[in-house]
Amino acid sequence: MNHSSYTILWTARAQQMLESIGDRRIQEVIITKVEGLSQAPEQQGKPLIGKLMGFRSLRVASQRYRVVYRIERQKVLVIIVAIGIRRDGSKSDIYELAQKLFKVGILR
Repeated sequence: MNHSSYTILWTARAQQMLESIGDRRIQEVIITKVEGLSQAPEQQGKPLIGKLMGFRSLRVASQRYRVVYRIERQKVLVIIVAIGIRRDGSKSDIYELAQKLFKVGILR
């Protein structure tokens, strides 16, 4: 059975986060990995728990960066919602930032 290719949609916030990464090579690696989500996105990344349940996280660029995304199967859509570095315990940790975006209603 041939599975449909998913459309990738970047939120404005995720696009800003990508553009804020100073290294163009890292940006390109992230873009390539995100484009790969168009095929079987549910088999990539890992499901998040807690306040970010319903989202998934993909490790990118030497495991340092994370791409937080949501899959909408009925619309055959992958929504990229946040990109950043995993810094456990830091306010600039990508998961902390994503939870703040969710709390203020930017992420649904």
